[in-house]
Amino acid sequence: MIQIYRLTRHELKSLFYTPSTYIAMVLSLLLMGFFYYMTLITISSEEQEQMPPTIFFSLFWVPVLLIVPMLTMRSFAEERRLGTIETLLTAPVQPSQLVAAKFLAAYIFYLLVWVLSIAYPLLTSFVLQQPELNERLFHTGALTGGYLFIATSGALFVSIGIFTSSLTRSQLVAGMLSFSILFMIIVGVAAIHMLKPDLGGSGQLPDAVLDYFQVFRHFDDFSRGLVDTRPFVYYLSGAAGVLGFSVLIIESKR
Repeated sequence: MIQIYRLTRHELKSLFYTPSTYIAMVLSLLLMGFFYYMTLITISSEEQEQMPPTIFFSLFWVPVLLIVPMLTMRSFAEERRLGTIETLLTAPVQPSQLVAAKFLAAYIFYLLVWVLSIAYPLLTSFVLQQPELNERLFHTGALTGGYLFIATSGALFVSIGIFTSSLTRSQLVAGMLSFSILFMIIVGVAAIHMLKPDLGGSGQLPDAVLDYFQVFRHFDDFSRGLVDTRPFVYYLSGAAGVLGFSVLIIESKR
């Protein structure tokens, strides 16, 4: 554990010294700010049943598709391109420790970006000074469910970015591959569920399977305060499995 802690601290420092991570953070926060502004316009134009945090978090997939590839694409791809990964693996460091450290560093940075988004309701509350609006902006259930979903699903999303980076020496290829896989998981499964032909009575099993893998369905449950164990199993076991494949790939390069 001490070795993982030291490696994670080193990787975090590396992220904070890398311009691409700041570009990803600034672009993501600007995008989130725009979405929050549009959320405020939506709730001001007509009464909405959904709370502002729920409307805001429902667009989570756009920042995810931006920040995860940019945050993780250099994790192993750059090490392999520069040849420094061979040096790391000859040191008393296990591939599993290296993968865990890179994942934890990227995951912490990913959570940090989302935590900073709490500034939007705080700024809105400070400017507007409307108690009845504050109650909706800081609705406990919607905020807690939204951030819990972001933290849980983010484990799988970041692990996919780490995995794709371990496959290639090119940051660009790693980023594009990460974007493609994330798009298929988040948007593709939902599109298949909506467009699939009617299977009659035999469609019950495919429906259940597709529902289980639908990211938007999980978000809806979290936003309504319906916390089930199945999404946790899906995201956390999926993250562990993907990181396990990453370890196997890194070990094959020793």
